[in-house]
Amino acid sequence: MSIEHASKRIIEGYACGGADLSADEVWAVEAHLEMCRVCRDRLSAAVGTGVPAVASLVDTVWSGLEPQLAVTATMPRRRRWSAPLSRWMTPTMVPWLAMVVGVTLLALLLDLSDTGSGEVSLVLLLAPVLPVLGVAASWSRGLDPAYELTASVPRAGLYLVLRRTASVLGVVVPVLLVGGWATGVMVAQWLLPCLAFTSITLALGGVVGVTRAAVVLATVWAAVVVAPTLATSRTTFALQTDGLPAWGLILALGIGVVIARRGAYTVLGAHR
Repeated sequence: MSIEHASKRIIEGYACGGADLSADEVWAVEAHLEMCRVCRDRLSAAVGTGVPAVASLVDTVWSGLEPQLAVTATMPRRRRWSAPLSRWMTPTMVPWLAMVVGVTLLALLLDLSDTGSGEVSLVLLLAPVLPVLGVAASWSRGLDPAYELTASVPRAGLYLVLRRTASVLGVVVPVLLVGGWATGVMVAQWLLPCLAFTSITLALGGVVGVTRAAVVLATVWAAVVVAPTLATSRTTFALQTDGLPAWGLILALGIGVVIARRGAYTVLGAHR
């Protein structure tokens, strides 16, 4: 398959600082440079001839670093499984995902021991908000010490948000599937609210930040649904099968907003 390389105008403009390029062109060429050695060599040549001051600065920095690199111990090679895993989640996500799985298993245990909330399954009650906690942790400015670096790379934005969200759902959904099967809850009854809440979190995250959106939605769910359900031990409309079309509509709305505002996730505000 042939690769379309960046034009001479874009390479030279990027070498000079990108002032004459649009934001979309800058992000596109940075993403392309990650994968294309030919264009990286062209950029290096353009910097050497067109921006001698930058080339001189690079040579000065390199001359100072080269002696130190020669005596610095190399890092151990990562295990084969750790490299693909690091592309999907950050170390800060692991304890949060473990907590989410633990809460799900505890809810399942209470359901099976008949010490839950009466006729309402705790697994069903908590299913919508459990992935939201993991999504908030995976895209949190406070929990990710490298958030500024993460937001500045070419593959940041919606691509990275969806990848981390998929990693959260990949852990939470199988656990909920086991919990739903053990308690006799229909799959659609917990899966649709789970996906709908996640999509709405991402949709609001493009406006107020993913973490803030997750906290607000989790608080609203606890106040409007969880508390009354535990108080009355009766299944609310939101958790009944009659409410599934509404959840499907919310899911479609959330996906639509995320797609329409996909550019909002390339800024640091999405980490709030």
